[in-house]
Amino acid sequence: CNLFAQVDQKMGEFIANFLGVPFAYARHLQKSYYRQFGTTLSGLMQVHRMDPKAFLDYVHDIDLACMPEAPEFIDIGAVIPLTGPFAGGGSQVKNGYEFAVEAVNATGGVYVAEFGAQVPRRLTVLDDESDPTKTVSNLETLFADQNVTAYLGGFGSSLHAAAAAIAEKNQVPYLGVAFAQWDIHQQGYQYLFSPFWKSPLIATEVFEMLNALIPEGERPTRVAIFSETTDWGIELGGLWEEAAPAYGYEIVVHEEYAPQTPDFTDLILRAQAGQADMLLALPIPPDGTTMVRQMGELGWAPKFSFIVRAPDNPAWSENLGKVGDFVTLGPGWHNSMLFPGVEAINQKHTEVVGRPADPMVGPSYAVIEILADAIERAGTLDRAVIRQALAETDLETVIGHVSFNEDGTGNVLAPILQYINGKQELIWPTDFATAELVYPAPAYDQR
Repeated sequence: CNLFAQVDQKMGEFIANFLGVPFAYARHLQKSYYRQFGTTLSGLMQVHRMDPKAFLDYVHDIDLACMPEAPEFIDIGAVIPLTGPFAGGGSQVKNGYEFAVEAVNATGGVYVAEFGAQVPRRLTVLDDESDPTKTVSNLETLFADQNVTAYLGGFGSSLHAAAAAIAEKNQVPYLGVAFAQWDIHQQGYQYLFSPFWKSPLIATEVFEMLNALIPEGERPTRVAIFSETTDWGIELGGLWEEAAPAYGYEIVVHEEYAPQTPDFTDLILRAQAGQADMLLALPIPPDGTTMVRQMGELGWAPKFSFIVRAPDNPAWSENLGKVGDFVTLGPGWHNSMLFPGVEAINQKHTEVVGRPADPMVGPSYAVIEILADAIERAGTLDRAVIRQALAETDLETVIGHVSFNEDGTGNVLAPILQYINGKQELIWPTDFATAELVYPAPAYDQR
């Protein structure tokens, strides 16, 4: 049963009869008007002043008897850390997915041409407990038990790295945010898509921002890097070290540590001894809290700190108070970036959580928008066809315009935030800024 072929044939027939031309020439006009005017109908209306009603009635009078029955739901499976060290970020991702699915289903669901109907989506969320082994087992469960059309990821590069391999094995489209590890995208995976900035951009954007906002001679040019001994930690730490000299910055300390380190005293003392006035780090949430608390205890307040991942959860300020202020972060979005749909997200988040949307809510909401668009353009629930539609994404979303590169990385904005008086403020890019960068960060006893 090929409904598109039926419609295509009847369009040619109508044009031949309406204009009194041979069918072959009518087909030529049909395709020519499509290319020139965007739709064949638009071309007929503009060139021949045709009333569209007769055209639409004719071409839509097709045999629907062979159309397959629409499923009750489009099953989507999400594996998210709702417990363990990544739980704070995972809860934000879960909110974004659920808010977006609710919004799409409120309109009737996603139109799937294969069925000639809108089909609501059913989201199943499983907790991987921040454990990559459980990420893998949960994804396999979703595939075996629910035959999911697509996978959605959680929070943290280590979890996404494990998930991407399973998605590729099962040939299920996988969309994930809240992970920046670039190397995952260099494995040749065809089913992995991520509308989220990656390590190469993170490594340069922080220096781009500093050089744009701070006059030369006042910049924090002596840099300490604290890298965790994970694949992503090694990747981003190395990229920071590689990028710094080109922007006029010197790496004076580059220290590594194992995740869940209880004591950062040695690293902090070495940074102090090296007279570092900037910190670049990417700790998991518990480590980030420990690191900054011990910086306060030892009195090391660098002029500028850019800490990826750990401060994304607003609980950062609750846990650290003024010691956690003036840290900058790069969670990929801020609720003041008022693209279409953001006001509704903020309203919904305020109703449910009691504040405007947290930073990971926007990117995860965008994932649902992107998937809905891809399914609609694919016109089917065939995973391979949806994968191709995802690769061709060119969409305005709640995080701005999104498209994908051949490796599945997204072309997206790179906002940088700063904690100011306990609140996440957007400082970069300046077109969207809610506050100016506070620099240099005050000493702890002056906050």
